Amino acid sequence: MKWTDTLDIAIALTEAHSDVDPLTVRFTDLMKWVMALEGFDDTQERCGEKILEAIQTAWIDEAK
Repeated sequence: MKWTDTLDIAIALTEAHSDVDPLTVRFTDLMKWVMALEGFDDTQERCGEKILEAIQTAWIDEAK
C-alpha cells in the first residue's frame, strides 16, 4: 500500500484498531499507525496533511 491507497488503508485501520474512534486520532498517531500496517510500503516524506485527512475520512466511513 502507498499513501494514496486511502480506502485500503482505512479498511486495514478499521481491522487493526476496531476499538478506536477515528475522530479522536491525532495525525501524528495516524501517520505512525499507517506506517506500521502490514503491507504498507511508502515513505513518511510522501505524506501530508491532505493525505491524512483523506485517510481519516475514509476510516470514519468504514467504521460506520
